Amino acid sequence: MSTEYLKGDMSDYPVVHFHPRALENLSLVYAMDGLNPLIDAKVDNLTGEDAPQIYALAGQGPRSSFRSIRHGLDVMEVVASELPGEPTAVWTTKLTAKDPFDSYIVLSFTNGTLVLSIGETVEEVTESGFLSSTPTLAVQQVGDDSLVQVYPKGIRHINANREVDEWEAPLHTMVVAATTNSRQVVVALSTREIVYFELDDEGQLNEYQDRKEMGASVTSLSVGDVPEGRVRCSFLAVGCDDSTVHIISLDPENTLESLSVQALTASPTALRILSMPDSISVENTQLLDASSTLYLHIGLYNGVYLRAVLDTITGQLSDTQTQFLGARPVKLFKVTVQDQPAVLALSSRSWLAYTKDVSFMVTPLAYETLEFGDGFSSEQCEMGIVGIEGSNLRIFMVNDLTENTKTDVLRLAYTPRRLIRHPIRALFYVIESDNNTLAPDGRQELLSISRKQSGYEDLPAEEFGNPKFTGRWASCIEIVDPLSQEKPARIDFVNNEAAFSVAVCSFAASQRVREEEDQMEDRKPDGGEEEDEFYLVVGTAKDLSLVPRQCGGGFLHVYKIVDEGRGLEFVHKTEVDDTPVAMLEFQGRLLVGIGRSLRIYDLGMKQLLRKCEYKSRNLSNIVTINAAHNRIIIGDIQQSVTYLVYRHVDNKFLPFADDVVARHTTCVTMLDYETVAGGDKFGNLWVVRCKESVSRDADEDNGAQVLNARTYLDGASNRLDMLAHFYVQDIPTSVQKTQLVPGGPEVILYTGLQGSIGVLAPFVSPGDIEFFQQLETLLRNEARPLAGRDHLIYRGSYVPVKSVIDGDLCETYAMLPIEKKRSIAAELDRTVREVERKVAGFRTRYAF
Repeated sequence: MSTEYLKGDMSDYPVVHFHPRALENLSLVYAMDGLNPLIDAKVDNLTGEDAPQIYALAGQGPRSSFRSIRHGLDVMEVVASELPGEPTAVWTTKLTAKDPFDSYIVLSFTNGTLVLSIGETVEEVTESGFLSSTPTLAVQQVGDDSLVQVYPKGIRHINANREVDEWEAPLHTMVVAATTNSRQVVVALSTREIVYFELDDEGQLNEYQDRKEMGASVTSLSVGDVPEGRVRCSFLAVGCDDSTVHIISLDPENTLESLSVQALTASPTALRILSMPDSISVENTQLLDASSTLYLHIGLYNGVYLRAVLDTITGQLSDTQTQFLGARPVKLFKVTVQDQPAVLALSSRSWLAYTKDVSFMVTPLAYETLEFGDGFSSEQCEMGIVGIEGSNLRIFMVNDLTENTKTDVLRLAYTPRRLIRHPIRALFYVIESDNNTLAPDGRQELLSISRKQSGYEDLPAEEFGNPKFTGRWASCIEIVDPLSQEKPARIDFVNNEAAFSVAVCSFAASQRVREEEDQMEDRKPDGGEEEDEFYLVVGTAKDLSLVPRQCGGGFLHVYKIVDEGRGLEFVHKTEVDDTPVAMLEFQGRLLVGIGRSLRIYDLGMKQLLRKCEYKSRNLSNIVTINAAHNRIIIGDIQQSVTYLVYRHVDNKFLPFADDVVARHTTCVTMLDYETVAGGDKFGNLWVVRCKESVSRDADEDNGAQVLNARTYLDGASNRLDMLAHFYVQDIPTSVQKTQLVPGGPEVILYTGLQGSIGVLAPFVSPGDIEFFQQLETLLRNEARPLAGRDHLIYRGSYVPVKSVIDGDLCETYAMLPIEKKRSIAAELDRTVREVERKVAGFRTRYAF
């Protein structure tokens, strides 16, 4: 629509302008950021981390956004300071037991120790009593007002008056590991001996008369905090390089006596004895903060983190939980977050182990990879964490433990429809379109009239939307760089066209022809090797009306991707007879779903060239395309999925299998060569598979046997088998097979229109299947929903639920009353802790 048409059409109507005012009777208290509507999503690892990220399109109109979702707790950085060298360790310490905050930051270097004071400014302390000419192994405030420094040649006990008592290691021996609390110090020598010190009533650090010799070299030590009302911790954990951890008694009756031994899969690099609240504490006391359970946290050389219950009477280890954290050896440090004890675990990423709603969680930090850490407390940052990253000293806080994902938001112009990634670069191409919205050219004309008549400035589109006009479409392509959070380029569509599909295609077949022509003409490209050419193809509809659905035709716009993916150069556009909704590169050419037709296009000089077409009266509108080898799987908006084989000899598409249920398909992905998973607009997720014999026959001679096969009920000659079906109460908008946890198995991840992100995880053990089936049955019977609706009817709203166990229902076990938990656990012949560990472990093993 031209500008003159706009003027003539609106000249008889006065321009109405709304000028908002600020809220007078209401004030914003809390805002929850949501993903509704979630249009499309891709899982990829663009940052090079251990776990991938989710890149999603969410929102509607000017409130639309491109979101980068990472698994991790968001942190608030307080200090980031560069140090003169690269320290190897860091500690914080108080000067007296009554001090509310830390006073010193102690940094250990390979050739010395640096002490910094904590205050309004951070300054070096020269008269701290610490030995600055040697590296430090441990720092601790002991007794009422003294400090302890453990270094490779001994122990330095610094009293309040700066008098120093020293214990020196025997000749030709070194201290290789140390652990401390407010009254105990334990060191391990290079001779495999354990030396134990304890503070007496007069504040002197005394060595125990005997030493404990271990059977292997000691790699790590840990002594827990002194319990309230007692004078010592009763247990010492010792890790040895023979892949064992020993629990040793520190009670006066049997000091340094071995209580238990636990074999490990690798040498322990870090140990931490720490009391943390859990479900057993709640079960015994009915109060979360009234009691806690003693745990031994273990970090291994191979990047595995373990947590085991340490029996406070016998010293035995039990109920071990395991999680892989990264490729580097694990280091463990005690910190305080949100008024509760937690463990900072450092590997190739930084992790935090904590208790959330009586459930144990291990979540990465959305922060730099740290090499050493400790708790930090000051007036400005009461419950912070100090860490070392290279030569940088970082102090930060974790303010929220309820949200375990971090989202970066980049605003978009219109409602997003699809996104696709560049094959090589870390860039996404997003197509957007809004109905009943003026394009930029007409919008500026309308707003200029409004400004002249009202005198007001433009209202923000993010709050009030773009100017509306019936029958008009505003649409564009935007290039998004998720790493730098930039949008390098944008192209707007004109002539009332709206984009609905996008694909990146190399048109390898056409490129080979051009290369052969160049070789025949003896033409050589200038310079060295060039990067492969990629083209962005966008499908648009002209003058589209949704109700009733009709359009004035469609177009396939072809753009050459230039400037290392950050720019687009228009090549040409091809007119088609309907809206192209689905596209995919197929064997160097372009597969396009246009209405009920499936076509192959190749690149021409002035437009795309149609090479092959398949059209069926049983199809309504092709909305998804997947392909592998010569097999093509199309999803129809009303007729579920159809398997086709492309026969090269005859240049034909031959359908050989379709679904028995007419599903209103919204998204489909291939799980393997015979199996697909998909969703429909009624909120169902399903998995269907083609029989292996049918699949083999279709591949033989490119479907020669399928060519003359008899069709069945106007469909294909074979039917697909339904393997699984589940109702998720949200319209799936994307589904894909991916891996979310480092070292974990692949899962099916789906996103829903209302903003839900879910996972279907496979069972690999018959024992797990039996356990979760029994748990699900017991929860259905003994913990019915508050609304009283039957669970089986709910999960099978359209088709009966099949081969899927409701994980959301199983996880409600942790929120049940104690008596219900005991009753269900007794039916399963397990303890409450075992049931909760089984349920929580399944989530940890597959997803976050």
